[in-house]
Amino acid sequence: MSEVTPSDMLARCRAKHEIYSAKEVEFLRSINNPFALASLSPAQVDWLTKLAEREVLDFAAINTAALSVLTTICRRWLPDGVVYGKEFVARNPTRSDGKPGSFRINVVTGRWSDFAVDGARGGDPISLAAYLFHAGDQIAAAKDVKRMVGL
Repeated sequence: MSEVTPSDMLARCRAKHEIYSAKEVEFLRSINNPFALASLSPAQVDWLTKLAEREVLDFAAINTAALSVLTTICRRWLPDGVVYGKEFVARNPTRSDGKPGSFRINVVTGRWSDFAVDGARGGDPISLAAYLFHAGDQIAAAKDVKRMVGL
C-alpha cells in the first residue's frame, strides 16, 4: 500500500473543512501550496495527520439512531431503571440518589432531566451520555453513542 502524502491529507481536510477551528483552518490555509507542503516540519505533519484523521460527527444522525433504541441504551446505562409509559425512570448515578423518581428520560423524544438538580437536563441521547459519562463533553459523548449504535 502506498504512503499517504501531505497533499492527500490536505485533500481529506478540504472535504470536511467545517469541522475545524479557526486556528486549524488558518494552519490548513498556510500550507495550501506545493512549496509549503514540501517543507512541513515533523510537528506540522503530525498535526496535519491528526486533522485528516479527525472523525466527522453528524450529531443529528447519531441522535436519530440512538432515539430508535433509547430504551435499550437506558437499560444499559442505568440498569436499575424502569419504564413508565414514555419515560425511563432511574436513580441518577452522578449523585447520591436514594431512590428512583426525579431522574427521567423520555424514550420517545430523548429529553431528560433530574428534577432534583438545577440545570441537569438535556434534549437528546448525546447530551445524556455527556452528562452521565463525560463531564458534559458532547464530542466524546457523540463518539461513544456513535459506536454504540453502529454508525
